[in-house]
Amino acid sequence: MSYYVIEGGMPLKGSVHIQGAKNSAVHLIAASLLAKGQVALENVPAIIDVLKMAKIVEKIGAKVQFDPQRHILLIDSSGPVNPHITDPMATELRASLSFLGSLLAREKETSIVLPGGCNIGSRPVDFHLKGFQALGAETNLEHGLIQAKALRLAGKRIYLDYPSVGATINLTMAATLARGETIIENAAEEPEVVDFCNFLKKMGAKIKGAGTKRLCIKGVTALHGAEHKVIPDRIEGGTYLIAGAITKGELSVKGIVPQHLEPLLAKLYEAGAQISQAKDKVSIKVKNRLKAVNIKTMPYPGFPTDLQNQMIPLLALAEGTSVITETVFENRFLLVSELRKMGASVRMEGQSIFIQGVETLTGARVVSPNLRGGASLVLAALAANGVSEVHEIEHMERGYEKMEEKLRAAGAKIKRI
Repeated sequence: MSYYVIEGGMPLKGSVHIQGAKNSAVHLIAASLLAKGQVALENVPAIIDVLKMAKIVEKIGAKVQFDPQRHILLIDSSGPVNPHITDPMATELRASLSFLGSLLAREKETSIVLPGGCNIGSRPVDFHLKGFQALGAETNLEHGLIQAKALRLAGKRIYLDYPSVGATINLTMAATLARGETIIENAAEEPEVVDFCNFLKKMGAKIKGAGTKRLCIKGVTALHGAEHKVIPDRIEGGTYLIAGAITKGELSVKGIVPQHLEPLLAKLYEAGAQISQAKDKVSIKVKNRLKAVNIKTMPYPGFPTDLQNQMIPLLALAEGTSVITETVFENRFLLVSELRKMGASVRMEGQSIFIQGVETLTGARVVSPNLRGGASLVLAALAANGVSEVHEIEHMERGYEKMEEKLRAAGAKIKRI
């Protein structure tokens, strides 16, 4: 297993360029199966989750070419594909659930082993299955296998009990080739959902309302190949902005959409950071100790749950007491015990944590619990006194491309062992 060795106390300076969005690219790969032709995706991050999704597509019959240097992924599924995914690789990816919507729409039947992903709590598939049933599909979940089939899908009005990104994406795919009109109420509004819908429209889908709580999809008979550039990764961008702040540095994050990060920027500004924005760049500068702030995670446009972990070490060094309340996933504070090894004063109560700021953190050997928790530990190590080891960094490589190289270019003392 690989790990990072990090000597803390070095202010980050310069700039970091952001990769394409992980949480968009993985779903676009699944959506490519809707096209009877070649799909070309640009700005695709060369990360583990993307590589695994592409491998699954290839294993079920599509032709796949990926250039990690140019970040271009070509997928041609014009030939026959196997709608049944039993490869154990699928169990490692929550995003593999998206194959249900694309394969059900394309082949009228599908099955997939129950996906996994990061251990951050229960993420039920009920929203997906109820939506498929509303469109006319029969579904079954037993022995770790999800099945769905329908002679023909028909449009329907669907209300989501929760604005789930995965369910919104899955039901949108199923609806694109269904008969008639589908309306999804309380749909997810995340930028990744908008990017996904824009891709489907380039393939010939008829979709209105992307980025709002009401999606309208008029079914078409077929979709065709298309070219599409993946949006920037707002979570990666936010992670590096927090890295600049926690090290009291002066860092610019380039290739980003500032509007996608408004909840984070508001909290960093409230804490005392100096922030400036340009068309595709956000710069942050911190000279003095930051102040405590309170955060409550919410679906977009609220504060993103995927940036909550990264804020914990920042607030652990802030003046005063901060409270973070998690409303999206119930098991997202696994990193707390590791941060305590570094001297953080953090107390958990239910779905909230109370952070009493300390003057300094101390280097330690810590273990990454998951993707975002691992990134949080890297940020803590960058700010800590002394040397830290962050183990099981494979979690981070699911979502961050060349993290150590980007940090090192900005002045961090970090190496991968």
